[in-house]
Amino acid sequence: MSSRVRKAVIPAAGLGTRFLPATKSQPKEMLPVVDKPSIQYVVEEAVRAGLTDILIITGRGKRAIEDHFDRNFELEFFLEQQGKTDLLKEVQESSELGNIHYIRQKDPLGLGHAVSVAREHVGDEPFAVMLGDDIMVDDSKLLRSMLDVHDRYGRSVLALKDVTREEISSYGCVEPEEVDEDLVRVHSIIEKPSAEDAPSTLAVIGRYVFTPEIFGALDRIEPGRGGELQLTDAIDLLNQDQTVYGQVFTDGRYDIGQKVDFLRANIELALDRDDLGPDTEKFLLATLRRRGII
Repeated sequence: MSSRVRKAVIPAAGLGTRFLPATKSQPKEMLPVVDKPSIQYVVEEAVRAGLTDILIITGRGKRAIEDHFDRNFELEFFLEQQGKTDLLKEVQESSELGNIHYIRQKDPLGLGHAVSVAREHVGDEPFAVMLGDDIMVDDSKLLRSMLDVHDRYGRSVLALKDVTREEISSYGCVEPEEVDEDLVRVHSIIEKPSAEDAPSTLAVIGRYVFTPEIFGALDRIEPGRGGELQLTDAIDLLNQDQTVYGQVFTDGRYDIGQKVDFLRANIELALDRDDLGPDTEKFLLATLRRRGII
C-alpha cells in the first residue's frame, strides 16, 4: 500500500526570459496576478489540498521568493500602527501558509534536473510537482483528484488537458487508454510532437504526482537539447516499470508563462472579486466601445 502524499515540490529556478525586461531584476514567479505573486497561488493550492511540506527549487536571483514567504516585522508593525488590519492579515497569512523549504538548482539543466534536486528532501515518499507557470484557480479540485487517484492505485498521476491539434506541439503528449471518466492510463508520452505525429491531443499540464521511483528514472535518462534533462523522458522510463495514470481536466488553468494568458488571468480574476469586479467590468466595456468592438 502506498503512503499518502505529504510534500509538494515547486520548481522556480527558470530565468523568465519571456517577460524580459520585467524579469531582469525580479523572479518571474513574483510577477503579480492582481495583487498576489503568481507563486503564492501555487503554494495556496498545495496547502488547500493538504500538502503543507513545500520545497521550492530556486536559483540565482530568486531571493525575493524567500523574502515573500518570510515574516516582515517592520511592515507588520507599520500596518498595525496605521490600523490597516485587513492588509496586516494578508501579509501575515503569506508567511504562515505552510512549512516552506528552499534549495538551489545550481545548474540550469532542465525540469528533470530540477525535480532530481528534490531527492534528499522528498526521500522515499510520493510527492507532487507543481509548476509555477501554470496557476490553477479551482479550489485545488484538480490536485485533490490526482491525490485521490494516487491513493487508489499507488501510482504516478499526470494532469492532462485536451488542446487543439495545432497546440499539441508545445506540450508533452500522451497516448491514452480510458480507465474511468476523466481518468486514463498512459501508454506512452512524447515531448512536443508535431501535429501529425501526436498520438492524441491530451497535453501534459504542470501538475504531477510521482512515486519515488521517478528519481531512479531521472538517473537513467540522457541529456537532450541544450544539455537539459527532460522530465518527459523520465516519465516514459517510469511507465515501463509501473503504470502511470492521467487525470483529465478542463477548467481553471492559466498559463501565465504566456503574456496573453498572464493578462487574461489578471482580468478574469479581477472580474471575480467583489472589490474589483464592477470597476474592471466598466473599464473593459468602455474600452471595447471606444474601440468600436461592441
